[in-house]
Amino acid sequence: MQPPTLLPLAALLLLLLAVAPSPAASRHHHPASSATETLDVAASLSRAHAALSTDATTAAVSLHQSAATEPHKHKRSPRPKGSSSSSLTLRLHSRDFIPGEQGRHESYRSLVLSRLRRDTARAAAVSARAALAAAGLLSHQDLRPADTSPVFAASAAAIQGPVVSGVGQGSGEYFSRVGVGSPARELYMVLDTGSDVTWLQCQPCADCYQQSDPVFDPSLSSSYAAVSCDSPRCRDLDTAACRNATGACLYEVAYGDGSYTVGDFATETLTLGDSQPVTNVAIGCGHDNEGLFVGAAGLLALGGGPLSFPSQISASTFSYCLVDRDSPSASTLQFGYGAAEDTAVTAPLVRSPRTSTFYYVAMTGISVGGQALSIPSSAFAMDAASGSGGVIVDSGTAVTRLQAPAYAALRDAFVAGTPSLPRAGGVSLFDTCYDLSGRTSVEVPAVSLRFEGGGALRLPAKNYLIPVDGAGTYCLAFAPTNAAVSIIGNVQQQGTRVSFDTARGVVGFTPNKC
Repeated sequence: MQPPTLLPLAALLLLLLAVAPSPAASRHHHPASSATETLDVAASLSRAHAALSTDATTAAVSLHQSAATEPHKHKRSPRPKGSSSSSLTLRLHSRDFIPGEQGRHESYRSLVLSRLRRDTARAAAVSARAALAAAGLLSHQDLRPADTSPVFAASAAAIQGPVVSGVGQGSGEYFSRVGVGSPARELYMVLDTGSDVTWLQCQPCADCYQQSDPVFDPSLSSSYAAVSCDSPRCRDLDTAACRNATGACLYEVAYGDGSYTVGDFATETLTLGDSQPVTNVAIGCGHDNEGLFVGAAGLLALGGGPLSFPSQISASTFSYCLVDRDSPSASTLQFGYGAAEDTAVTAPLVRSPRTSTFYYVAMTGISVGGQALSIPSSAFAMDAASGSGGVIVDSGTAVTRLQAPAYAALRDAFVAGTPSLPRAGGVSLFDTCYDLSGRTSVEVPAVSLRFEGGGALRLPAKNYLIPVDGAGTYCLAFAPTNAAVSIIGNVQQQGTRVSFDTARGVVGFTPNKC
């Protein structure tokens, strides 16, 4: 009998390398074929039912309370050498788990319809602001004197300007606990990449909506300081006025649905997560606030303008990962070094020549079932001169909006790839729905967003075929728009770490890195 043949060591190593999957291949391996994704119907319905549970809200809140009451267990994040900002990290939750929201909806369908109503207003306002900017109609308002009483009797009419600052009803779909003032008061703040002015409700209230926490009282904070009218920060506001008596700066942020916040513009200390407090942050202290901002105390602005929180702390990079909106679990928002590391898919960050608020990305197309759709590149392109069109990555819009021809191409290809799935009637802004009752899982065409440079973000099925009731009705979570601008919404971003590197001009997408 012949002895076994022994491979040389070098040949053996080459063989092992040839058959071993690369780290990138392992990270992006899909059990289904390259043309399909598996939707776990049972798991998504379970999350939908859990979203109505008060226990879920209790779990979400307890995570924040434990972090706030045990600061000694956390290490402060050091400031890296050569960095202009510390590394700041805080926990994120879906806004539907703010205390007081649970029990507002008798069914999951009611919850979904409420979300979609908010989303319609949000998307319309984002599109309107982008259109106004492209038309050259966004400009800072001249500072005017405002005759106000000590109890702040000013209303939105007293500081009028175009309804362009910020976005639609219920800005921001994710929230976190932020410490405000000295000593720090923990408050729920919604986070919004489509806004530039951070604000919160303040005492004394001329008109304040109901929030979960007590309204912030600036007189109890040793770090609160008014901003003067001649300050560059006051000049950076889209709409501002001056108090006659003190020369203090007043601000207004008006939203597309008629909601607004009006008050004093000030500087304050903010504490995010377990990081060192950030001093001298310009914020709005709103005494007259109107709108459906849920139970949050205010808004942490993450836009690209000079007054946004990242701009004020000189953070050229930040990233977030948004948890499933039906989950009480937490993910993180991170600023500074490490926020954009190990990115799987990158795309050029495009800046509008007319507005710095929004983060545009160089998207070039869409694939369904592994096949690139025949969509003209003009459907996603921004006009270099006016800033019209383009694609915005937005944390506050839920459902991705595509120009009508692009949406029709996506919908038709998806329907052609699901001939065996029973159809259901449309729901709200969704026109492509299925009856998946009685099924535990289904195979659906894979959907990928394609970017300039060759990158492609393949979406998990749960990010584009979503439940709209508790009975098994699922809809394709894209919608058409007649606006020039398209929007990548947070439903498509769920479970993906999205990073913004303004220094390098790059937007990154890394699946499964929450």
